[in-house]
Amino acid sequence: MIKDYHINIFYSADDEGYIADIPDLKTCSAFGETPSEALSEVLLAKQAWLESAKANGKPIPVPKYKPIIYQVA
Repeated sequence: MIKDYHINIFYSADDEGYIADIPDLKTCSAFGETPSEALSEVLLAKQAWLESAKANGKPIPVPKYKPIIYQVA
């Protein structure tokens, strides 16, 4: 099974739209008017984040973030 980065999507009343972020990739987030749009945008941001890190010789974090709901046994 291939692991990928966890994506959070939540509604922001201040922004009047949805925010998607990837906790393992510092500052990787995006905005959308719908959850689907926020997801599409953050996937583009993830690709750009990873390409930039590779181009600049920065380390690529291993996906490890898990929301607390998945950590409860």
